[in-house]
Amino acid sequence: MSAAAQALRGAVIAYQWTLRPFIGAHCRFHPSCSHYALEVLETHGALRGTWLAGRRILRCNPWHPGGVDPVPAREAGQFQPVPKG
Repeated sequence: MSAAAQALRGAVIAYQWTLRPFIGAHCRFHPSCSHYALEVLETHGALRGTWLAGRRILRCNPWHPGGVDPVPAREAGQFQPVPKG
């Protein structure tokens, strides 16, 4: 996982530990938007993961029915960075 994706995951975890207890869990989806963001960043990386998480957060509103919304699988032709080491 890239450093950018790790930093974004850290920001989501910080949100979960600091703001979420005060705001409450009001997500219309399963898994919750923050858990979705963690998983999508791990699966798709920083750029595409941020895009997918942002789209999901915008859909989390009273006019959307919500429901189960799993993270999409990585496509076969999608760019996969070479691991360092």
